[in-house]
Amino acid sequence: MELKIAVLAGDGIGPEIVGEARKVLDAVAARYGHTFIYKEAPVGAAAIDATGDPYPASTHAVCEESDVVLFGAIGDPKYDNDPKAKVRPEQGLLRMRKSLGLFANLRPLAVFDSLAERSPLKTELVRGADFVCVRELTGGMYFGRPQGRSEDGNTAYDTCVYTREEIERILHLAFKLARSRRKQLTVVDKANVIATSRLWRQIAKEMGPQYPDVQLDFMFVDNAAMKIIQCPTAFDVIVTENLFGDILTDEASVISGSLGMLPSASVGAKVALFEPIHGSYPQAAGKNIANPMATILSGAMLLEHVGLAKEGKAVRDAVNRAIEQGIVTEDIANKGEKAYSTTAVGDFVAAQI
Repeated sequence: MELKIAVLAGDGIGPEIVGEARKVLDAVAARYGHTFIYKEAPVGAAAIDATGDPYPASTHAVCEESDVVLFGAIGDPKYDNDPKAKVRPEQGLLRMRKSLGLFANLRPLAVFDSLAERSPLKTELVRGADFVCVRELTGGMYFGRPQGRSEDGNTAYDTCVYTREEIERILHLAFKLARSRRKQLTVVDKANVIATSRLWRQIAKEMGPQYPDVQLDFMFVDNAAMKIIQCPTAFDVIVTENLFGDILTDEASVISGSLGMLPSASVGAKVALFEPIHGSYPQAAGKNIANPMATILSGAMLLEHVGLAKEGKAVRDAVNRAIEQGIVTEDIANKGEKAYSTTAVGDFVAAQI
C-alpha cells in the first residue's frame, strides 16, 4: 500500500514523539512492503512563529492532499502565560478540527496488564479496564458564539450550542462502535441543569430503538467523573459533548499509569487525524525523556484505520513487549529501575517490528 501521511509535529515534545512514531511506521513499511510518503507542515506555536497563523492555509492544503494526518502536540508557555494574546496555538487546533470535518474524537482506554500495578488506583480496580470515550469535537462551548470579554475587562462570556445534526451524527458513530464491542453505550451529560444536555438526552432516547442490541444508559457528568475512578471496568463506550469529553478523558488517562500511554483518533467527513491525547509538555522538550508510546499507538490506530489490521497489531505487540521488558521512559519506569530515553524506546519498538 502507498499511503500519504501529513506530519504535523507541532510544539514542545511534539517533534520528538512524532519522530519515534515515524521510526516505527517505517519499520512497518519495510517489513510488510508498504510505502509511506510523509509531508511535514507547521501548526500551533511553531506556525505562529513562522507565519503568524497557528493553522496556515498551506498546512491545511497538506492535510487535505494526504490520506491521514499524524499529529504531535501544540502549546507554548509564552502564549499560555499571556491572557491577552490575540493569536494562540490552540486556535489552530480548533480550526483544523473544524475545517477538516473532524467531529468525533475516539480515545480508547485499555490497561496493559504489565502496567496495572503502576496506576495510581488500586490494581484490582484498573485491571481489565477497556473502554472508549467518543468526544464530540467541533461543537459546544469551544465553538459557541457569541464569545468574548467586555470592554472594561471585568466580564467574560462563552456560549454552548448544539444542533440536532451534530448530536445525531456523533451518536450514530457511538452506537455503531458499541455494537462492535460489548454493546453498552453510556451518554454522559448534565441534563438536570444544561439545556444542550437535555437535547442530547432527548435525541439519544429517540435513536435508541434503531440499535435494539445496544444497552443505552445515561449518567450525569459529575457522577461519571466519580465512576470512572471508582469502577473503570463498568464502561464500554462513553459518548459526550466537547467540554465534558475533554475533561473526562484526561481524568481517565491516569488509570493507565501515564498520560503518555493513550492514543486517539479524530474522524469525520474528510481525512482522519491521529494523535496522543497529552499536550506539548514544554518542560521536557529537547531532553529526550518524553514517553513516545501514545504517539506510536496512535500510529497503530492509523494503520488499522486504513485497513492494515495485521500491521497495527504488530505495533501494539511491540509496545507490549517493551513494557514487559521495562524498556520505558521515566513516567512509567518502576522505582529503582532504569528509565530509557525517548529515542531508545522508539528504537526498541521499531526493532520488534
